[in-house]
Amino acid sequence: MADSDSGEKTEQPTAKKLSDARKKGQIARSKDLGTMFVLVGSACAMLLMGNSLVQSLAQVMKRLFSITRHEAMDLNALFNVISQAIGTTVWPMLWIFAIIIVAAFVGNTMLGGMSFSWEAMAPKASKLSPLAGFKRMFGIQAGVELIKSLLKFFVVFIVAFLLLSGLFEQILGLSLETIPTNFEHSVNLLLWMFLVLALSVGIIAAIDAPYQIWNHTRQLKMTKQEIKDEHKNTEGNPEVKGRIKRTQYEMSQRRQMAEVPNADVIITNPTHYSVALKYDAAVGGAPILIAKGIDEMAMHIRTIAKEHGVEIIQSPALARSLYYTAEIEQDIPEELYAAVAQVLAFIYQLNEHKKGRAKRPIPIAKELPIPDEFKY
Repeated sequence: MADSDSGEKTEQPTAKKLSDARKKGQIARSKDLGTMFVLVGSACAMLLMGNSLVQSLAQVMKRLFSITRHEAMDLNALFNVISQAIGTTVWPMLWIFAIIIVAAFVGNTMLGGMSFSWEAMAPKASKLSPLAGFKRMFGIQAGVELIKSLLKFFVVFIVAFLLLSGLFEQILGLSLETIPTNFEHSVNLLLWMFLVLALSVGIIAAIDAPYQIWNHTRQLKMTKQEIKDEHKNTEGNPEVKGRIKRTQYEMSQRRQMAEVPNADVIITNPTHYSVALKYDAAVGGAPILIAKGIDEMAMHIRTIAKEHGVEIIQSPALARSLYYTAEIEQDIPEELYAAVAQVLAFIYQLNEHKKGRAKRPIPIAKELPIPDEFKY
């Protein structure tokens, strides 16, 4: 009891708690993971489309440096030249932007998925509070962010140092190459160095992503009392549920009693069980159980049956078997077809006898063909 009333958040968040938090925009996010994807996407985009972009820029420079005197003096002609020159760079730039946008989308939704919440976008007074601002600046989260920033600096610094050390001779050799070979070589080196540096941020992202998941779960942890309250609100108050079940049971009883006058036969225990069967020969199919009950309910079924002239047959074994294996308004089990068929045949012959069309039928056998697994 003391543990459950301590108020400590020791329990993992429930599915409902996580769902409610998601609706509020509270999901696990790793800024470093998103940053890494954007940087790597930018590097890959430049490596894939860099040559096309450079060629387009070269055409732009060549065209702009070859403007005639007439084009320079005619404003419309000048605008046409500039628009045609710049138009050659549109497709490479569009591809580069598209790759970066896709990388940013994947990087920022990979951890927590997509989430759009008006509640998260709504202004909050706590964000304007200086005291809350100081807590954010000097809190645990701020300390974690500072440590991550220092780690990123040292990781990128070490990787950059190793790259420059390994490529030092190639960088010096650029001065000995001719134009435009040295220009292409330098851009290629620069882009590959940028890609490696961007990938180095993945070391921090590999640490930050699990931490963000753990921290998000920690913030949403619940007390035992909160879980009990949530379960009560979700499942409903036990007293209310009990009242609903009683109401449903009473309604079911009333529906069954209303169907008893339509039954073809009532099979009884005879003291504890009563079941009402209906069979429509015109429709065919199997007989249907339309009502069943034990003790007082069974007596009530028999009373209504007598009032409406429904035949009552005593067959204890069959009554118990039908009560436990058949559901209301459902076909009886196939294994009981033979036993019920004998009862219905007897009822049909009895009705014919009452109308003077046939002799009085032989009473049904005391031992009906009921499988052992259906005997109760």
